[in-house]
Amino acid sequence: MSTSTLSVTTQPHYELRFQSLFNQGRALAFPCDAGGHVDLDALSERARENYFYARAVIGFEYAQPAVMTDYSH
Repeated sequence: MSTSTLSVTTQPHYELRFQSLFNQGRALAFPCDAGGHVDLDALSERARENYFYARAVIGFEYAQPAVMTDYSH
């Protein structure tokens, strides 16, 4: 009898996270690739507006974005 082992590797998913400068519990996060590139066409209209807003207020309301790894998917 032959036994084969199925190896499942979980691919990491990434998100670009903008952390609030004033409220540590608040952040905006968007799916991205390992390089931090967000596919704007894949975002909803509201998410796209939030993304552009977060980018516009870096240093005023949100910190520089960071690419985070998310293995929960």
